[in-house]
Amino acid sequence: MDRVIYTSLTAMRGSMARQTAIANNLANVDTPGFRGEIAEAQSLWFEGAGIGGRALASEEVVGADMRAGTITSTGRDLDVAMQGDAMLVVQAPDGEEAYTRRGDLQLSASGLLTTGDGHPVQGTQGPVTIPPADSIKIDDQGRVWVVPAGGDPENPQEVDRLRIASPAGSDIVKGLDGLFRVRNGGILPDDPEARLVTRSLEGSNVTATTALVEMIEASKSWDSQLRLISDAREMDSATANLMQLPR
Repeated sequence: MDRVIYTSLTAMRGSMARQTAIANNLANVDTPGFRGEIAEAQSLWFEGAGIGGRALASEEVVGADMRAGTITSTGRDLDVAMQGDAMLVVQAPDGEEAYTRRGDLQLSASGLLTTGDGHPVQGTQGPVTIPPADSIKIDDQGRVWVVPAGGDPENPQEVDRLRIASPAGSDIVKGLDGLFRVRNGGILPDDPEARLVTRSLEGSNVTATTALVEMIEASKSWDSQLRLISDAREMDSATANLMQLPR
């Protein structure tokens, strides 16, 4: 009987992990450049005398769906979308280098250029800082041009160039903060040939209807395992009552 209960328990844990990933995907369906999380199950085998034939099912987030989202023109000068598989280099909260597809860039009060979720954007000279300017423009090569305050609009100045990295041939993983990193450490090489689509944003690659269907399936799986545990409890109770019958 314990095999039935533990089988159902591990399946319920997997359903919870799957629902968590799906809920996160749904919450980010409108987040620019978001890559949907993928949860998969794998077997964890017990080792030891008498239990070699038992295994637990472990379902967890193992990667991200790297399909490109739809690029939409916004007309905003600080919006950029990466072409191909290129990724924008940013500074993670721990100070390490990380990568993102999010291109809704913002300008802080101090002039620091950040992504929409607050991560400093890296340039060839470190975090990109914009001096006081009448206008800012980013071209398709990632170069940042400004017209200084009171300057000549016909004579913009280049202040830095966004670092754009290529993940081709590298094993990258998505962290809990939504940023990508090289597995087991390391950095991605810069891609000088990468190009941007300016004044545009790449949308999330999560489809709300698909995610909702997956959520319903995960919920049904949870209910099925819960019923199986209830049936196992009733069978155990019936067996105990049978053993108590007078001989």
